[in-house]
Formats: sequence, C-alpha cells, structure tokens
Amino acid sequence: MRGKTQKRCGKIIARVAFVVYLMVLTYFLFFSERYGRAGAQIYRYNLVPFREIRRYIQYRHLFGWEYFVVNIYGNILAFVPFGFFLPIVSKSNRSFWTVTLYGFEFTLGIELVQLSFQVGTFDVDDIIMNTLGAILGYILFALFKKKLKKFM
Repeated sequence: MRGKTQKRCGKIIARVAFVVYLMVLTYFLFFSERYGRAGAQIYRYNLVPFREIRRYIQYRHLFGWEYFVVNIYGNILAFVPFGFFLPIVSKSNRSFWTVTLYGFEFTLGIELVQLSFQVGTFDVDDIIMNTLGAILGYILFALFKKKLKKFM
C-alpha cells in the first residue's frame, strides 16, 4: 500500500508544482514590468527567425549582461519545467514529439495573446527558444524517468 500512496502523493505534488509553475510563468509573461511586458509605446513584433537572437548576441555589450541573459537563456529556461512536468502529470504526453508539439503550441498561444493584446512583444525567436526549453525539460524527464517511476 505504501507504493500506491507514494505514487498518489507524487502525482499530486507534480500537478500542484505544474500549476504553480504555469501561474508564475503567466505573471512574468503578461504582468511583470521587468521581464514580460514591453515598456515601449509602439508595439513591436519579429517574424524573422533568429533575427533577435543574432541581435542580442551581436550587441550584448550594449544591452548589458542581464538583458542578454534574460532574453536568451531566460526564454529557454522558462520552459524547461513545462517539458519536465508535462510527461509526469499526463501519461498520454510522455513522448518526445508530443511534448515538443505541446511546447510549441503553448508558446505560440502565448505569443498570439501578446500580439492580440499588445502585451510584451510577439517574437518568433521566443517560440524557437521556448520550444527548445520544453525539449530540454523533456530530456531531463527522460534522464530521470527511472527514478521518477515510483512517484508517477
């Protein structure tokens, strides 16, 4: 009986952690003045893949270290938990391609909300980096899958 209780508790903890993660992510993407919303009066968007990534790398000395790290690594790291928790909380979403597709779709949805409500900046590079983050999260899940079995 101990194994079933441990699995049940593990699933509850994973679901709660996933929901908390989604709430924190939503705050940073749509409400945070420092990291999410663009402060400019004119709404900007980028539809050219890798344009902003190249710009951040090329002009990182002008933007400053924090701006560079937040925009490049922050966009990737922000979605690692998505790729890690999704296969834990949902048995039907345990394949690499499913997690990658949902990471892409979720990110695209966020970018479309930003475009529709002119909150933040619609950027195809964000979609690329966020999807990469979900992939890295899935790789972490796959690496620890055997250890996580007793909780799933």
